[in-house]
Amino acid sequence: MVAFEVSVWGQGETPVSRHVPRTGLADAREKRDVARKLLAAGIDPAEQRKAVKVAGAERAANSFAVIAAEWLALQKARMATATHEKARWTFDELVNPWIGSRPISAIDAPEILKMLRRIEERGAHETAHRTKQRCGQVFRYAISTGRAKHDPTADLRGALAPVVSTSRAAITDPAKVGELMRAIGTYQGSLVTKCALRLAPLVFVRPGELRKAEWSEIDLDGSQWRIPAARMKMREEHIVPLAPQAVAILRELHPLTGHGQYVFPSYRGKARTMSENTVNAALRYMGFDKDTMTGHGFRALASTRLNEMGWAPDVIERQLAHAERNKVRAAYNRAQYLDERTRMMQAWADYLDVLRAGGSLIFR
Repeated sequence: MVAFEVSVWGQGETPVSRHVPRTGLADAREKRDVARKLLAAGIDPAEQRKAVKVAGAERAANSFAVIAAEWLALQKARMATATHEKARWTFDELVNPWIGSRPISAIDAPEILKMLRRIEERGAHETAHRTKQRCGQVFRYAISTGRAKHDPTADLRGALAPVVSTSRAAITDPAKVGELMRAIGTYQGSLVTKCALRLAPLVFVRPGELRKAEWSEIDLDGSQWRIPAARMKMREEHIVPLAPQAVAILRELHPLTGHGQYVFPSYRGKARTMSENTVNAALRYMGFDKDTMTGHGFRALASTRLNEMGWAPDVIERQLAHAERNKVRAAYNRAQYLDERTRMMQAWADYLDVLRAGGSLIFR
């Protein structure tokens, strides 16, 4: 199609330019021929154009991206905030650019596989598997709401390279744990980061739970930290008994950050939490590489040593906030084990003090 510009006179004396489209002769003939064929078949061309427009809108409404967003909104109350954010990122960055605009009912297994291969080519095999899982959840939701009939991810079993499990790096040897505690004690970085490093081995929560800690959750006088269900991986409130050593660290930090929301705010602004890389970066600065110790490694450290010290596995697992499949037993454990968990956390803090001083005595 081409266009030309003409000048016409308005009500005044000034000419007004108008952009007038010009339809090519061949284009006009083609449209005329199409209209004649539709009329010959008993179809109103105007109604046909409306139907095409409606079909296009329907295709857009049933696109993968739209349905994925709908599914994700429904999961917000069920997922931990960090998990929900990761799922959103997966769709926005890894999936939607490739299949987001496609009608979900038209997407097939080879198309999904091609998308996942792009992720695998970066060496991110675990991410590829997780992306496949998330896509499968969206397809199954689409099936349940009548917008798809098949989950193509089910046809990809065995198509992706297997994920090779690797243990998270952690120091567990008592002598080396003592070295780690002494290094943390002499850390020369910011007070906020140093307090996070000192508190991490005492509470051994997940790194995301630590850096997002809020002062409103912590009862210094009652020596407890109650992490709300919304921030826990298992979506259950978690109680962390605080030994006097942990309370002392928090009281030292309180004058600096206690007037804000977060215990460990970002250095870029108190309205944001500490970066997820801060603790790991501090460990690297102290000489502990990623194959030796990580922020998550404090959990493995505590689990290994507490089991060696003879504490009951159920008590340790409960304090680690691992899943309990039996809901009745889980409720019982939460109530039954709190006193013993409090004693364990005190013994653990005392044990770390001994290791820091170069000793090896085991408390029980």
